[in-house]
Amino acid sequence: MTRLPIEDALPDLIDALRTRGRAVLQAPPGAGKTTRVPLAMLEAGLTDGKIIMLEPRRLAARAAAERMAETLGETPGQTVGYRVRGDAKVSKTTKIEVVTEGILTRMLQSDPDLPGIGAVIFDEFHERSLNADFGLALCLEVAEALRDDLILMAMSATLDAGPVGVLINAPLITSEGRSFPVETRWLDRPLGPKARRTDALVDLVLQADRDTRAMGGGILVFLPGEGEIRRAEGALKGRLSGDCVVRPLFGAMPFADQRAAIAPLKSGRKVVLATSIAETSLTIQDIRVVVDMGQARRARFDPGAGMSRLVTERVTRAEATQRAGRAGRVSDGVCYRLWTKGEEGALMAFPPAEIEAADLTGLALELALWGADANDLAFLTPPPGGALAEARTLLHMLGALDAKGQITKHGRALSALPLHPRLGHMLVTASNEAAPLAALMAERDPLRGAPSDLTLRLEAMRDAKAFQRNRPYQVNYGVLDRIKGETKRLRGRGTGHRMSPAAMAALAYPDRIGQRRKGDVPRFVLSGGKGAVLAPEDTLASAPYLVAIDTDGNPREARIRMAVQISEGEIRDLFEDQIKWVDVCEWSKRERRVIARQQQRFGSITLEDRIWKDVPADRVAEAMLDGVRDLGLRLDGAAARLAARVELVRAEGADLPDFSNAGLIASLEDWLLPMFTGVKTAEGWKRFDLLPALRNALSWAQTQELDKQAPGHFVTPLGRKVPIDYGSEVPEILVRLQEMFGVTRHPSVGGVPLKVTLLSPAQRPIQITRDLPGFWAGSYADVRKDMKAQYPRHPWPEDPTQADPTVRAKPRR
Repeated sequence: MTRLPIEDALPDLIDALRTRGRAVLQAPPGAGKTTRVPLAMLEAGLTDGKIIMLEPRRLAARAAAERMAETLGETPGQTVGYRVRGDAKVSKTTKIEVVTEGILTRMLQSDPDLPGIGAVIFDEFHERSLNADFGLALCLEVAEALRDDLILMAMSATLDAGPVGVLINAPLITSEGRSFPVETRWLDRPLGPKARRTDALVDLVLQADRDTRAMGGGILVFLPGEGEIRRAEGALKGRLSGDCVVRPLFGAMPFADQRAAIAPLKSGRKVVLATSIAETSLTIQDIRVVVDMGQARRARFDPGAGMSRLVTERVTRAEATQRAGRAGRVSDGVCYRLWTKGEEGALMAFPPAEIEAADLTGLALELALWGADANDLAFLTPPPGGALAEARTLLHMLGALDAKGQITKHGRALSALPLHPRLGHMLVTASNEAAPLAALMAERDPLRGAPSDLTLRLEAMRDAKAFQRNRPYQVNYGVLDRIKGETKRLRGRGTGHRMSPAAMAALAYPDRIGQRRKGDVPRFVLSGGKGAVLAPEDTLASAPYLVAIDTDGNPREARIRMAVQISEGEIRDLFEDQIKWVDVCEWSKRERRVIARQQQRFGSITLEDRIWKDVPADRVAEAMLDGVRDLGLRLDGAAARLAARVELVRAEGADLPDFSNAGLIASLEDWLLPMFTGVKTAEGWKRFDLLPALRNALSWAQTQELDKQAPGHFVTPLGRKVPIDYGSEVPEILVRLQEMFGVTRHPSVGGVPLKVTLLSPAQRPIQITRDLPGFWAGSYADVRKDMKAQYPRHPWPEDPTQADPTVRAKPRR
């Protein structure tokens, strides 16, 4: 066998595994790590147990096992075997077993100490799949608690390997690999926003075929998914050079077709249209040209479907480098990119970890089965707390977790199914009639241009050709074929009783049962608390209840894309134990009043509603506090003056409650609720006197301190109390000028002179002063002349400091 680049790194790797039991191997594609490292470990006799190697895809697992078996002159199932979903080739003599990532999780959950297994290799760890991250976290716990002899290794083509090395406490071994120079050719100008990318890619493939025909070798074209591959395949038909053979390559293909795509041709030129499956794990011989569309499919949580979906995103720089490297495996190559050189800088460096954005319902179920919290395990990237909490809420609704968050018997049954817990719950609870529905819900919509009604999809599944003849909607036969294949695999899993498609859908989506709101527009409130809307012309627009199976995911009000009508009776039969009577006393923003109802509810939908008579006063008061927060706090008059006094003294360091507007709103339960009775409406709140409640919020000692530091009134020479206004920068009083006769010292509070607004006998301001003696000695003379002319019957003495204060006029003669 040709010497592989990885050979130079094997001595250091074997030494690290022998002495430390851990290692991180970083090697570029083509170095030979996948097919050489497990054999080298076996040859070195590092363990008497079996060596398990994880691969992210079924095709890669099979191909790796076949290549290693071929190296030994054997067939898979002897020394080297594999296990993937739906297929296995292992025997008692198998020493190296290549498995897909989910199978390791099942092995660990069944036998945590991994009996008979000596080493676990995580290949292509840079892809950061959720299963790989979780599997590594479990293995680390097993190694610490049960198996200190368990050998662990992570292998990666492009990875920021430092963090994973720290996580598993392992040395980093690097293989430089071997590759030939690859010339990169970019577009001259960016594609427009309305450009059809698949059409542009086809043009680029044709150009690459013309430009590189003389150099020979195959062309590897990277596209995001099956749909794009099929469209490109059709568009290229008959347009390539005469000896070109087009081979699709994607995960959902039959294995025989996948092998045909990667096998070398005896003659002619091969054009392989592949997804990211061809980036690292597979060797496609004789490729010298790569054409990269610049897109990839990733698992992301789709709030519209309530599960993870594959979404199309731009590739990262690491992925683009991996793809280009495929052209330099056997000789100099060329890489064509469907983007400009300037656009390259905007690409992310590495793909994000799946755990950061995927649906975590399956992970939450696995954690419960393992009996641990996420914080108990060593995740390279911890799962987001909010997404994990939401996942546990759903599992509780499905009956997979109990009130304490522990896994139930039903939850254990769901964990054994190769389905999202939603669909697993539906399948286990219903009969085998749920199999086609589960397969349909797990796939893309097979109809285009159809109304939301689920029954149309079921009709198309029964007889697609007849459906196409009788209905004006476009059928995606490729999607239907996958749904039918999955249906066969799921049959036999159902153990419950027969029920309608609507009832089955409700089992999968208990949080998506919608009740139509009043009004002409078909808006629905969903049992999980969110809102949704149908197109007015949709055939389900008038349905009183429905199950929203798929939406556009809008968090404010989602548009329903697929649904099925359900009856109230079916809802009651299915969820009898979850339907509860609740007493509702709450503030209504729309009605601007407290409403009190007794309602029979399933989640957020109301099945029966009646007036709550004799509602306790304290419940009304508590609800009205929300009304206060909605309407705002209204401080005026004496209440405003008291609050201003408190804030003035509190600012000086006194131990007084926060009477600022924000502080009062934040503490409504403390000061307002005890005095809040008889108010139910916005009008009632407008008339409510806040002063007694504010006074009640102060203790006797606090009131004494307040009166001392910031008295509420100024006492005039006549003994009349004039309120002091503390609302402005300087405390202020309004008092009739004649009432201040005889005052020779300016009034003050806490050493601060009051701002005194002197009023005429008609209570109109005539002078503002903070120096009353200065006013008497100065401008009073001019004011006296004016006042004497306007109010001749009132006394206006020449020397006000010697006059008696008065509010009376001279008696008539």
